[in-house]
Amino acid sequence: MYKELTVIKATRGWRRFDFGELIHYKDLLWFLTVRGIKAKYAQSVLGVLWAFIQPLFSTLVFTLVFGRLAKIDSNGAPYFLFSFVALVPWTFFSNTLTESANSLVANANMISKVYFPRLVLPLSSIFSKGLDFLISFTVLIGFLITYQQVPTWQVIFIPWVILVLLMTSLGIGMILSAMAVQYRDIKHAMTFAVQLLMYAAPVVYPTTNVPESWRTVYAINPMVGVIESFRSVFLNTMPFPFEWMLWATLTSTTLFVFGLFYFRKMERVFADVA
Repeated sequence: MYKELTVIKATRGWRRFDFGELIHYKDLLWFLTVRGIKAKYAQSVLGVLWAFIQPLFSTLVFTLVFGRLAKIDSNGAPYFLFSFVALVPWTFFSNTLTESANSLVANANMISKVYFPRLVLPLSSIFSKGLDFLISFTVLIGFLITYQQVPTWQVIFIPWVILVLLMTSLGIGMILSAMAVQYRDIKHAMTFAVQLLMYAAPVVYPTTNVPESWRTVYAINPMVGVIESFRSVFLNTMPFPFEWMLWATLTSTTLFVFGLFYFRKMERVFADVA
């Protein structure tokens, strides 16, 4: 009687990704995602309240410094809402970068002892932040009701915007997680880098403050289209930015595809250097 033999061996160069293998390990992905959520809120006094405390306190500081003192234009919307709407997607994006960059190094024992698709680790760290996003998004709806702000009909584009946000987070997250295995500086540089990236996106100021001749180049940053789309939909600060969202879609897709293939290329050395 013949038995099935599975041979696991390293490959060279760039290689395609086997999505069927990832689906086969979906239970592991679910387990690690839930573990990430529980680890964050275990023995926490405030529990899930931390999910919106971070963007809320950042919004209060931005409102005081940039809204009241610097008097940054908010396109006619209350500055509190102007900044909070931007911080909902930005907080998810920044947190996923930090978590995914450390996902492989933090699970080095798993990588060296058992085989599974290594992509499960950065994916689970990113998906575990989905609960935080849902909570902060729910709080946003509450603030909109309080301010009697009615979303526009363009709310139908929100799934598109969230998809671009997710692809951008996954793409950059895969690149950073693969790099962090060999270059441990990545972990230490993330806090500083995220702060710089925030000011490179229209979180505390509107894109209309950027010179018009530079806006197309500026919109290559996918978070520009995501943030301004959130504001357009929920605050009606401008017509829906289709051009910026098209650029964001192109850039996020490029990041996702490159990140996927780069991760697969580097995957064969993870167990040796993790």
